[in-house]
Amino acid sequence: QVQLVESGGGLVQAGDSLRLSCAASRETFTTYAMGWFRQAPEKEREFVAATSWSSGRTSIADFVKGRFTISRDNVKNTVWLQMNSLKPEDTAVYYCVAGVNIALMESGALASWGQGTQVTVSS
Repeated sequence: QVQLVESGGGLVQAGDSLRLSCAASRETFTTYAMGWFRQAPEKEREFVAATSWSSGRTSIADFVKGRFTISRDNVKNTVWLQMNSLKPEDTAVYYCVAGVNIALMESGALASWGQGTQVTVSS
């Protein structure tokens, strides 16, 4: 099982940017699709973004498309979520996730979850 550790969350103002990082513990990171989910207070967890193991394909949720991008480095075993033009509704705990492929990840079928990092956007 891949161990995932997120970092980079914090308190920002609307319109600011943040970059979340996720470090994976195993070399098999290169065989997993990686991505991000988020959970806002009193809401269900929702898919945000994912990238295939080769970075040849990515998927971004419509509600963040054009503002968020996902990238990964298989040498550093790290995946990033660049979040621009943040809005108060982006406030949530963001979870780094690993899965077999993007399609399964989008449906919530995941192999591993990180502990989450809090992102708070003030208006």
